[in-house]
Amino acid sequence: MSSYQTINPTSNELIKTWPAHSADQVEQALSTADELYHSNWSKGPIQPRLQVLTKLAELIEGRVEDLAKAASVEMGKLIGQSRSEVQLCAQIARYYAENAERFLAPVRYPSDLGEAWVENHPIGVLVAVEPWNFPFYQLMRVLAPNLAAGNPVLLKHASNVPHCAALFEQLVSEAGAPEGVWTNLFISSDQVAELIADDRVQGAALTGSERAGSAVAEQAGKYLKKTTLELGGNDVFVVLDDCDLDKAIKAGVGARLNNCGQVCTAAKRFIVQEKVADAFFEKFIQAFREVKIGDPLDESTTLGPLSSSSARDTLVKQVNEAVSKGAKLHVGGKAVDGKGCFFEPTILSGITRDNPAWFEEFFGPVAQVYVVKDDEEVVKLANDSHYGLGGAVFTRDIERGKKLASQIETGMVYINSATDTSAELPFGGVKRSGFGRELSDLGIKEFVNQKLVVVSAN
Repeated sequence: MSSYQTINPTSNELIKTWPAHSADQVEQALSTADELYHSNWSKGPIQPRLQVLTKLAELIEGRVEDLAKAASVEMGKLIGQSRSEVQLCAQIARYYAENAERFLAPVRYPSDLGEAWVENHPIGVLVAVEPWNFPFYQLMRVLAPNLAAGNPVLLKHASNVPHCAALFEQLVSEAGAPEGVWTNLFISSDQVAELIADDRVQGAALTGSERAGSAVAEQAGKYLKKTTLELGGNDVFVVLDDCDLDKAIKAGVGARLNNCGQVCTAAKRFIVQEKVADAFFEKFIQAFREVKIGDPLDESTTLGPLSSSSARDTLVKQVNEAVSKGAKLHVGGKAVDGKGCFFEPTILSGITRDNPAWFEEFFGPVAQVYVVKDDEEVVKLANDSHYGLGGAVFTRDIERGKKLASQIETGMVYINSATDTSAELPFGGVKRSGFGRELSDLGIKEFVNQKLVVVSAN
């Protein structure tokens, strides 16, 4: 039986089970994608591919409400946040439609050996393994640059968002992409491993858990395939003693509770300087208490459900263990009684380095607060993490903020705003948060052959 199911996390109601693809269907998909790679579609002029991206952006903009509702019903995101995600997808498609030709243009290199330049060519079929927390945006991050570059993509989406996966594939086809450009496959992890091993596949892109990333990287390494990995995060949200505290708290509440806390770049560790710690706690706790839990399709709801009962149960276990090892619970801490996958917004403090919570990623509405003396302690604590994805620093002294941003070991730091994303900015991390970058000019170069051509001067 297929594990791909649409279950509404607001009610835990099973809406639909989706059939898995057979081995023959997977082989046919790979064969079609590989044929496309060897055709003029992938290796010829870029304009036909960019026209598909322009059309895709238009289609998405015309269906924001329907697509947003599909995401909210399937994984529990607040409807307003789902709309923003869908609109961001259109922005990314249009960004690459307008900029990819420039990004992929030949680059000249002055050399005594002769006239030299680097051309950018597609490398072949890619496998993408993507998560449920942004069921459209995660797909567009892979599709847009690789469609422009000419790399066909086989997608294995998360098993709890099959409707979003199917809708996205339909949109790409409707935008005029030939068969093989983007193929949705309801397959197992073992089938992903088989695809990565196949000579026709040249790379793999994964966004997801550290464990999934490790498995894909191991298989890709064994077969010498290029990968990009965007994994977990334990991002810091730094509150300096000179910041606009009300602004920091408002941003911090959103940065922790957006998408019910199920964001790799969510603010997870709040590092607060002791001069403002008491005032921060008072206002932060109050803001968490004022959250309205409910149906994500209700515009007045400010916190929807977690994506699944297993996500809720994992969080219950993590919070209980953190408290049993000495963490102080200020508010929340429990699953909400009833049939949905809801969890109370939670604040913990007093976490010591021997508490598992110090290093774990809490994928839900749970904030950890740490109080420190000075900027040096901020950096030490921020960097004492297995992860290195994003972070935020709030201060009125921009130079002070820049200095700290340079010292924090992450792929991204935002000063005076929560970590964000936009088509023109590179996205990715270091350490166990993975490697490689998506979006911007950097993202489109991850899976291209940067080929040097030299015309001899002699």
